[in-house]
Amino acid sequence: MDVSSKELEDALREMLSQRADVPRPVTADPAGVAIRRANRIQRRRTLTGMGLAVATVMAVSAVGLQLRDDRPPTGGTVVISDPDQPLLVERPIPPPEPATTTPIAEVDLLIDGSIATAQGRRVPLLGTGEVERAHRLTDGRGWLAVGVPTLAGRSLWAVAGDGAAQALLAGADEIVLDPQGRQVAWKQGTVLAAAKIVNGELDTVVRAEAPAEAVPVRFVGDAVLVRLAPDRPGHVLWPPRPGTLDPGGDRASTHIFGALPDGRLVATVTPGTGTGTCLTLLDPARDLAPATPECGPQLPGDGPGAVSPDGRWLLVNGPSAGEESALLVDLAKLDASGVRPAGPAMTGTVVWSTPDTAHYADADGRLVRVAVDQVTEGRRAAPTALPGLPDGASPVVVSGG
Repeated sequence: MDVSSKELEDALREMLSQRADVPRPVTADPAGVAIRRANRIQRRRTLTGMGLAVATVMAVSAVGLQLRDDRPPTGGTVVISDPDQPLLVERPIPPPEPATTTPIAEVDLLIDGSIATAQGRRVPLLGTGEVERAHRLTDGRGWLAVGVPTLAGRSLWAVAGDGAAQALLAGADEIVLDPQGRQVAWKQGTVLAAAKIVNGELDTVVRAEAPAEAVPVRFVGDAVLVRLAPDRPGHVLWPPRPGTLDPGGDRASTHIFGALPDGRLVATVTPGTGTGTCLTLLDPARDLAPATPECGPQLPGDGPGAVSPDGRWLLVNGPSAGEESALLVDLAKLDASGVRPAGPAMTGTVVWSTPDTAHYADADGRLVRVAVDQVTEGRRAAPTALPGLPDGASPVVVSGG
C-alpha cells in the first residue's frame, strides 16, 4: 500500500477519537501510545537488522582472511542464525592427540607406517605412501618424510605433529635433505634441483642440467654433493645455481660419509687399478683431491655410514673377524689402530643423536645403540629387540631433531 506514515497516524487518531465516548480530550492519548509503541518496535527491528549486517560483513571478512593465509585456520566459523537467538559459533573438532605410552627408544623411529617418538607418542602417517626415511624438524613440530622409489618416482611430504601430510615433491628420482631439514635437493631426469623449505613449502627453487645417471647424495653446507654415476667412482659439489653441472675432476671416491668441521669430506677412494678401497679425507678446495694420508685404513664394502656431529668419529660397515660388522673409526688417527668393531652390521639409516652416541637397526630389526666410550673400552654394542614390532617390520631411525 502506497500510504505515508503521516497519513496512517492521522487515520488512526481519527478512528480512536470517534470511538472514544468522552466529552473532553483524555490526558493519555491512546493513539500516541500505539504510535510510540510501533516506533519502538520498528527501531528494535532496524537495530537488529543492522547488527545482522555487521555480523555478516565480519564473517565474510574473516573467511577472506583465512583464504589468503597459507596456514590452516585455527579459529571457529561464525554461522548466522535466527536474529532472536544468540550467534552460534561452530569450531572444528581437532584430531585426537596421538596416544602416549612408554618410549621404546631415545630417538624417533619409523615403524610400519607410523612414527614412535622419543616422548612415547605413536603418530600414524596420514596421506603418505610408503615412507623410506624421515627427518625430524628442528622446531619439533613435525617431520619431513621421503617415500620409497616407485614407478612414478619418489615423493616428499611435510608431516604435521598429528600425522597429517602435505605433498611437497613427487616424481623425483632421488631426494636428499640437509641436516637441519631446511633445504632439499632432488633429481628428475636430467634436471638437478634444490630449494629451501619455508613454512612447509618449497621456496627459491634452482635448477641445473646434469647427466641422467648423476644423483644427489647429501648436503655439504649449502652445496649439494652429487655422485656422477652409480656404478663408477667420482663425486662433485654443486653450489645450487642454474646452468649445467660441472663434473669436476674427482674420479676416485666411491662413498662419502660426511664432513669435518673444516669442510674436508670423509670418503673411501680407490687410488688406482688393482688397489683396494681405503679411507681418506677429500679437500673441496682442491676439486675433492685426497688429503694426507692419501690412503688410510683399508675399508672395503659399500654399506651405510655417518660422521659424528663433531667430526671425530665415523660409524661404518666393514669386515671384522671374518664377518660384516659396524666399525667405529677414530678420524683423529685415520689409521688401522683407530678402527674398532662396534656392533652388528647396520641396515638403513645410522643417526648420531649426540657427538658420542649413534643409533641404527640391524638385519634382524633390532635397535642398536652405540656409545663411543663403551666401544673404545672394547665392548661391542648389543642389539635390543623392540616391543610390539610387527612381524617382518624393520625400524628406521629418524634423523634430525
